[in-house]
Parts: sequence; C-alpha cells; structure tokens
Amino acid sequence: MNKSVILKNLLNSGKTLIMPDVYNPISAKLVEKEKFKAIQCSGYSFSIASGYPIENDVTLSENLEWTRKIVESVDIPVMADGEDGYGGPEKVIDTIKKFIQTGVAGINLEDQILDRKTKVSVINEDLMTQKIMFTRETAEVEGNPNFIINARTDALRSTEDRSEGLKIAISRANQYIESGADIAFITYVETMDEVKVISREVKGPISIAAGMPYNIENFSINDLKKQGIARISLPTLLILSSLSAIRKSLKSINEDNMLKTPTNEFLYPIQDLNSLLKK
Repeated sequence: MNKSVILKNLLNSGKTLIMPDVYNPISAKLVEKEKFKAIQCSGYSFSIASGYPIENDVTLSENLEWTRKIVESVDIPVMADGEDGYGGPEKVIDTIKKFIQTGVAGINLEDQILDRKTKVSVINEDLMTQKIMFTRETAEVEGNPNFIINARTDALRSTEDRSEGLKIAISRANQYIESGADIAFITYVETMDEVKVISREVKGPISIAAGMPYNIENFSINDLKKQGIARISLPTLLILSSLSAIRKSLKSINEDNMLKTPTNEFLYPIQDLNSLLKK
C-alpha cells in the first residue's frame, strides 16, 4: 500500500499517532523495532547530529540526502521536515518534487522565519496558504494525491502577548487546513490549558510537540491522548537522549568506573544490533 495512504489512515484512525523524530538511519531502525508506526524527520536533530550551530545551516541537498537514507532504512511511513519549503511558493514546487522522490509519505511545512539570532517571526498568512496549495497540487501532479501535509505555525511565539499569539496560531491552523493541509501543527504549546483551547477551536486534526524543555513537566503523552490530539511529535527526545548517554559513558571512563558498572547499563546488546542492521 502507498505509504501516504498508510499514514493518512493512521492520522484518521481516531487514535493518537506518536511520531518520534529521528536523525539518521540507525535511530529510525530502532524506532521501527520498538513498534512505532511512523517516523518524523527533524531538521533540528539533523543540525545537532551534524554539529551545526543552527538548524538553518542544514542545506536542502543535505536534508534530502539524509531523509532518503532514513526512508530506505525502514518499512514504516516517514515524514520529511520541509522547513519553509526553502523559498517562496514557486520554489516550494521544486522542493516538494524532490522530497516526494525520496519516498517520504508526507512533509512538515512551516510559516516561521528564523534569523541567526533565533528571533521567531512568521510569513504572511496568505503566502503560507499559497505554499500549502502549491504543495497539494504538486503532490497530485507527481502521482501521490494522498501525500500528507503537516502545516506548522510558529505564531504562538511570534508575539510577546501569548494570548494573542494563541489566537493567531489557531486562526492560521484553521486557514491552513482549509487550504489543503491534512493536519495543523501548532508549536511552542506550553500548558494543558493551551492544549484544551487548541483542541476545542481548531477545526481539524492537530499535532502537538511533547517532551520539550518548555512543556515536559506540564503534560504527558497520555494527557494529549485524552484530548484527542491526532499526532504527537517528539522533536528532540532521541537526539538529546543519545547525547546524554554518550556523555554518561565518557564521564564514567574519566572516573574509571565503566568496568565496575554492569555492561548493560552502557551498551546496546550486540545481538540486538545485528538484528537491527539486517535490513
């Protein structure tokens, strides 16, 4: 079955789809082995894994190549991180064609403008809806009308007035869904109260990022499931967990404690790794 159709069925199943964000083929293989049903690529995790100072340093060609390798490493649907489409509406057409050619089932497309000082702002709403419509049309021309569009808005953090930002984000989410997006992704959601407002006022499937430094103590995955959130992404969980494990091992070496600690506390079992690498 077409991977986009599989992903669409998962998103429309009435059950919350949890999509860990991966950063290379081995992390993708492990997500699949642990029985998750779909994978999200993360431009931010790509940048961390490459040692880049900011996400914007990831080029389109790098993103495409790393995404392609992840797609080829697993059998479950993969969503790409298309950033802002790498340009205006006309550029988006070419960008989407290239991502479809990697075999992804869908893509994140965002409305934020992130400068090198990490100041968040968003493009004109009409321009973003045009990008979404061009993405939908391109997918149809490329023979995949079921290609999933996850339209991301960063409006919540684009103003100092958080209440006003939430209203703008909800308005944009509804507009993006009306323009052809399958699901709306509102970023920087901090509290359960915000989740409830979004769940009530967005007229379509919703995606929320969980496990982030700003919300990890405020709500759980089960809390989001109870609100009927269609998709939960975990944008930094795997890469930060990996870095934490590496640092722990290195500190243990410096303290000469590694050989005094049970091996399974540090090492992924070789037999499990061999099984993971078979595909």
